Amino acid sequence: MHLGFAHVNKVCRYLILLTNILALAACSFSDSSVSISDSTSSIISSPSSISGESKKYRNEIADYTVAYVKSSKSDVGYSSYFKGISEIAAKSGIANWDQDPLTYMGIGLGLKRTGVEGVAYETYRKNFGNNDYTKMDNIQKGYEAGE
Repeated sequence: MHLGFAHVNKVCRYLILLTNILALAACSFSDSSVSISDSTSSIISSPSSISGESKKYRNEIADYTVAYVKSSKSDVGYSSYFKGISEIAAKSGIANWDQDPLTYMGIGLGLKRTGVEGVAYETYRKNFGNNDYTKMDNIQKGYEAGE
């Protein structure tokens, strides 16, 4: 079977066209996934968009954090604090509280309500966030949204 130059040229043009179409589709998918991700992030981080039950959970975490910070001594470990957080989450039907951004936003809100600032705030933020950037960022969002 002998393929002529015209036929090979036509096949190459179709392959180039197909490659361009696939590249455009990939860019479109990438843009839409970024858009969805941005929307989800803004919904989670926007305090005014929090539903009633979620707001109740966040406030319970904040209240617990206030009580803990005001009553604890500097040498107290954090295991009892996290046990209390776990109990609040379980009561609210939240299984993975340690992965829930609202948990950490509630912690930040509680820290703001206690008036903790500066080095003390950063210490709590790092310890409560377990030096995890995402958790610490959510604590910061809660702190900045403080009432």
